[in-house]
Amino acid sequence: MSSKDFRQKWLSIVGIGEDGLEGLSMVGRSLLDQATVFVGGDRHLAMLPPEDTREKLLWTAPIEDSVNQIIQRRGQAICVLASGDPMCYGIGVTLTHRIAISEITIVPAPSAFSLACARLGWSLTEIETLSLCGRNPALLNALLYPEARILVLSADKSTPITVAKLLIQQGFGDSQITVLERMGGTYERITSGTASTWTTTDLADLNTIAITCLPSTPPPLHPSTLLPGLPDTAYHHDGQLTKREVRAITLSALAPLPGQLLWDVGAGCGSIAIEWLRSDRRCRAIAIEQHPTRLQYIADNAIALGTPNLTIVAGAAPIALKGLPEPDAIFIGGGLTTPELLETCWRSLHSGGRLVANAVTVESEYLLFQWQRELGGQLSRMAIQRAEPVGKFLGWKAMAPITQWVVVKN
Repeated sequence: MSSKDFRQKWLSIVGIGEDGLEGLSMVGRSLLDQATVFVGGDRHLAMLPPEDTREKLLWTAPIEDSVNQIIQRRGQAICVLASGDPMCYGIGVTLTHRIAISEITIVPAPSAFSLACARLGWSLTEIETLSLCGRNPALLNALLYPEARILVLSADKSTPITVAKLLIQQGFGDSQITVLERMGGTYERITSGTASTWTTTDLADLNTIAITCLPSTPPPLHPSTLLPGLPDTAYHHDGQLTKREVRAITLSALAPLPGQLLWDVGAGCGSIAIEWLRSDRRCRAIAIEQHPTRLQYIADNAIALGTPNLTIVAGAAPIALKGLPEPDAIFIGGGLTTPELLETCWRSLHSGGRLVANAVTVESEYLLFQWQRELGGQLSRMAIQRAEPVGKFLGWKAMAPITQWVVVKN
């Protein structure tokens, strides 16, 4: 960078490894020397010399308060001290959401993921990564499949035993666990074991978990494919479930893209919203349902299938839709004949948004035909048959035909 750019960037974010300030590059050291204000946690601020009298800000909870304090000091030479790579599940991501990158200099140290791969001989491009710092451990459920290699940033020393219990619950008790503590420092330590027998709690809070997923015997009931169409048995439900074949076609029609938001209106057991979220960890979804038992099914299914961030709204549409954030796509799986439901959903979509509606009754099918004549889109009919026992033989049992309307708002 030019010296002019260097002066214009008032905020610096410097990644620090376990080797402390001694491990900083010349650029990182220069940014520390020029700073008039330091921001960090107890561990990082304690690395500064005791005689350093420059202003120091300790991270607060919620962290938004600290971010606002930084912004209020815009123009001062502020240096944020961070662990490893600030842009890998770190504070750098939070700050760049509020402050333009043109005002920031970021100097990363090696991330915990890079260090772990170096210790284990793993390829960083061929593994799954996840942070459980302040996040629901159930997020791990979406990443489990045989032979998967996963690196997890721990929240503290209790995270490995939480992960081991989760692996056992999901049928991966034979998985190999390696905990890497304080990598790059004097007290680095590596501990290995098996999920089913893991009891180690004498660990540093700063640790990373490496998992090689191995299914137990018998293997898990439900394969963790990210493609749409999980087995119907993957869901707890009371019959209000979009069946596997129809679900796969419906998700294909909804065409989720990373970061997009779905409304699943009349969500039943939440299968459409959950598989939308499983398509990419950046996707977002809101499940709207009024039935109390089904609301519990949605919550349970979201946890079991690795999408605990699913937003659940209790209430009947269209009233319950008021005030929700604008969606990129809407799925209506039932209740099409409810007054003002389709009108409200259509108004709520932005230009380019997609609406997919499935009808099983003659009345709702006729309503879709009327809307298709007015707004266009594509009408399809699905008739699925499954082979089931008929005495000693197999026969075809037909599922209720589904009429589907898919339309993009222009």
